[in-house]
Amino acid sequence: MHKLFPMHLSKGIDKLKFFANITGMKKTKSYKFKEVDLVSLRELALKVKNPTRFRLRYGGLLTILRTNVEEKLVHTLVQFYDPVFRCFTFPDFQLAPTLEAYSSSLGLPIAEKTPFTGPGSSLTPLVITKDLHLKTSDVSKNLITKSHIQGFTSKYLLEQANLESTCQDTLEAILALLIYGLILFPNLDNFVDMNAIVIFHSKNPVPTLLADTYHVIHDRTLKGRGYILCCIPLLYRWFISHLPSSFHTNAENWSYSQRIMALTPDEVVWITPATRVKEIITGCGDFLNVPLLGTRGGINYNPELAMRQFGFPMRAKPINLATSQEFFYYSNAPAGQRKTFIDAWSKVRRKDVKHLGVRSEPRRLACLTLL
Repeated sequence: MHKLFPMHLSKGIDKLKFFANITGMKKTKSYKFKEVDLVSLRELALKVKNPTRFRLRYGGLLTILRTNVEEKLVHTLVQFYDPVFRCFTFPDFQLAPTLEAYSSSLGLPIAEKTPFTGPGSSLTPLVITKDLHLKTSDVSKNLITKSHIQGFTSKYLLEQANLESTCQDTLEAILALLIYGLILFPNLDNFVDMNAIVIFHSKNPVPTLLADTYHVIHDRTLKGRGYILCCIPLLYRWFISHLPSSFHTNAENWSYSQRIMALTPDEVVWITPATRVKEIITGCGDFLNVPLLGTRGGINYNPELAMRQFGFPMRAKPINLATSQEFFYYSNAPAGQRKTFIDAWSKVRRKDVKHLGVRSEPRRLACLTLL
């Protein structure tokens, strides 16, 4: 049973007990991450002549591509995931990825429209042709089906991008799509599937990215093992943005779990540039929290748990926020559940931070944790 305690009460041996309870210290959960041919993608990125124009068109995809992920740190982070509250719970504090943080890191806004609604949608070769600046006949010929889903092989896309006759518009569009299919929304090996193509076309990937992060980590936490198929560079960038510069100091003889366990609320970087936003999405439709649809299913997350990251104290007990614990795969979703999620996004609730009070300095924020 989770209870609320002031952070300063968790000390010494209590931290060890906490870690054992949350992560199963006696049996660390085993996770794997999909390998991606970053060399080919990074070589292609070097051919982008105008990075500023690329960013204006596609956001910060090049930054995501160039992120060198410390997988051991991400593996350790996932051990702290709390399936009840949909956040990462540590001995003295909790952290939760948010739509606003992902939007800032990716350099793309959350569009004023319903995001990706799940598998089933597809684009015609003509639409894809316009997005990639290719020939319709060539797109039709190379749009193949693999494991019951249409898409392109990464080999084909790389070949098209590297042709001497390929113009910059085509090169940049193909590079962006490759990043969507292989890094942002990884699925089959060396394959950019239709889900990624549809999301690329929508120019509204943030809600789906956050959905995939929560959905796959939640699922793998319950199973205790498996591949983490979400945008790992984005999750990694979010987490390290909250770590102090001293985190890696004198780390030779310390494991990541020991270093994370030793962190105190005063050391955590609470307010980052990504969280200095003017408004926050706090809920959708009749949900008390935010329902998210990813590429594999639906899940909800609680923005209230991230208030401290925006510079404000939590105003309610977390136990009162998790009354709607939604989680499903599209293959076994309850009747009408998917539609309920979709409809909720037509009524997004945003709160201006001016109505939340004055942003506090991190050291003055209320200290609540989930224990």
